[in-house]
Amino acid sequence: MNKTILLISYNFSPEPTGIGKYNGEMIKWLAENGFDCSVLTTYPYYPYWKVQEPYHTNRFSFKKEVIPTDGTNITIYRCPQYVPSVPSGLKRILQETSFFISSSAKLLSLLSGKKYDLVIAVAPSFLMGVLGVICKKIWKARFLYHIQDLQIEAARDLKMIKSAGVINALFKLEKYIFSKADYISSISEGMVSKIQAKAEKEVLFFPNWADTNLFFPIPDKQRLKKEFGFAETNKIILYSGGIGEKQGLETILYAARDLRQHADLKFMICGSGPYKSNLKGMAQNMHLDNVIFYPLQPIEKFNQFLNMADVHLVIQKADASDLVMPSKLTTILAVGGLSIITANAGSLYNLAQKYNLSIVVKAENQQALNQGLLEAIMNNNEAITANARAYAERHLSIDNVMRDFEGAVLKQPVENAVYSI
Repeated sequence: MNKTILLISYNFSPEPTGIGKYNGEMIKWLAENGFDCSVLTTYPYYPYWKVQEPYHTNRFSFKKEVIPTDGTNITIYRCPQYVPSVPSGLKRILQETSFFISSSAKLLSLLSGKKYDLVIAVAPSFLMGVLGVICKKIWKARFLYHIQDLQIEAARDLKMIKSAGVINALFKLEKYIFSKADYISSISEGMVSKIQAKAEKEVLFFPNWADTNLFFPIPDKQRLKKEFGFAETNKIILYSGGIGEKQGLETILYAARDLRQHADLKFMICGSGPYKSNLKGMAQNMHLDNVIFYPLQPIEKFNQFLNMADVHLVIQKADASDLVMPSKLTTILAVGGLSIITANAGSLYNLAQKYNLSIVVKAENQQALNQGLLEAIMNNNEAITANARAYAERHLSIDNVMRDFEGAVLKQPVENAVYSI
């Protein structure tokens, strides 16, 4: 059994959403189950795009933390990183390069110390895989390359990098990382298939999870609506998550405009991100008094907040819907929420249809979204919400996912590893 584990990622706890949330929960679970865990990371900044207190004053320096758990302590090495307040393609590249340089410097100081049995490098940034390869060579450690996002494809498709030569060089470097990794894992069936084709080796299905003990159904929505300042008769349509320019969240505003004759419908946009002020400006210019913007909710209120909503929106672009189960969807399923997913034919579409756990409408189709919202509000959807919770309990429980991960990676010799979780 591997006993010492090093995680390398620039997203980590206490970031409340996204990759940092999952990294933090994974390491906490491993520490509470007897593994000696260390983390090479930076200071929490996501989804605010600003280093958060109490770390802000230390953001230009290196810092070591020791976090106690019910099992072993977690040692965290935080490295400085450039954080753009308004991220763009070039600024994101500078951000990732700055962390690669600072984390490489810190790693050099760690190489002569404690050896690690397993090194987990999380992409993005795919450059973390280079550090994983170095650790494998120096410590003779096993190397797991976990892919949360297909970063090079995104940079190419969004024209963040326009040079075909640069893109090809990045793919060659990624191919090298694949060849050196003992394990490769990813979070959805679609991504697993795509990565297997590129890597030409087996890829573990290691999905993101939901804490089904922390997030669960609360039947009394009317009481919850009153607690958050709404009338019992209001129908709450909620988007909760990161707010970025490329996500197509304008469709929520267009739906609010097109359905404004339904006075009981209230559209809530909850979260943080660089595009939030733009959406607020658009809503104001469109005179949308049925759209309410909320900040990220504290964890102690988040279960009640999610349960208050009658409909949850999971907005996906057409070119993304085949690959990723959005992290926000796992929590929606855990509370037995009624979600509307914009997705075309592909793995997410097929999953929702197979288990009847969501309403699916065509991606980037405003009329389909509007119609789906009306059907969600008017129809009895108890079967869908029951299926959502059942799926979360069976497939997305952190204990189930991590026990499978432990059996597939941590208790298996490499040559006998089981490549399916």
